[in-house]
Amino acid sequence: MAALLCRRSLPRTWLCRRAGQGCGRHYRAALCAELKQPLAIEEVARRPVRPHEVRVEVHFCGVNFADILVCRGQYQEKPPLPFTPGMEFSGTVLETGADVSSVKEGDRVIGVSGFNGMAEECIVDQKVIAAAGSDDKCKLAVQRGAQSSVNYSQGSLKEAVRRLAGSRGVDVAIDMVGGEVFLEALRSLAWEGRIVVLGFAGGNIASVPANLLLLKNISAMGLNWGRYQDQDFPVFSRILSSALQYCQQGRIRPYVGSVFKLEEVNDAFLHVIQRKSTGKVLLSLK
Repeated sequence: MAALLCRRSLPRTWLCRRAGQGCGRHYRAALCAELKQPLAIEEVARRPVRPHEVRVEVHFCGVNFADILVCRGQYQEKPPLPFTPGMEFSGTVLETGADVSSVKEGDRVIGVSGFNGMAEECIVDQKVIAAAGSDDKCKLAVQRGAQSSVNYSQGSLKEAVRRLAGSRGVDVAIDMVGGEVFLEALRSLAWEGRIVVLGFAGGNIASVPANLLLLKNISAMGLNWGRYQDQDFPVFSRILSSALQYCQQGRIRPYVGSVFKLEEVNDAFLHVIQRKSTGKVLLSLK
């Protein structure tokens, strides 16, 4: 399975004054209700913040030529009407979803969103797209917290990610499959994105096309977590402590897909080889 992260809001940058009490149940926003027509300022009802989202009180929103193009219907992305333009903003965090840990209420933030910045409030997300080789695995990934999923055995991973994340691409790709999945994930990265290689479950190790790294200033890196036990034990210890703490807090919930008895060890091996495994596969010695 591979995971692709599309982070639409940047983390905390500097501390400033805290926000006020917000704008009640409604806030003002610039709305494009009809292409090539003046925008209207209207009261918009708040919606609840989902677990992976952040509500921001917008202080400033950039005005770019791309905003004008999208309101004329001449931009490469065409959001459904009505919509609020505004691709970049700064402001203060008003509220965070249950799964957000990078920012907190009161933080000053800057953000880049697809649209919706020209409003007194906006909601941005930290989106995770799971990529797997079967519909069942995709369904499980969404149940466990991913916002979207892609079955890479049924078509182009790059094109599917483009439909979900837009032409900009994703900021981080975590790959455990290798081969063509790695290459498709690499091509799905945004400007200055990075891909992290964790393994080659697909059996093939791809060569990195260096020209792709150059074109979008992207980086490819590996993560051999076990090496930290010998190379930098304090880091290894902190990682384990943090993981245990996150489990106790309910911030991460490891999924056990299958449990085999010790005498079934060969069946367990076959289960993994046949790519039937989901989550963690365990041997029970009790």
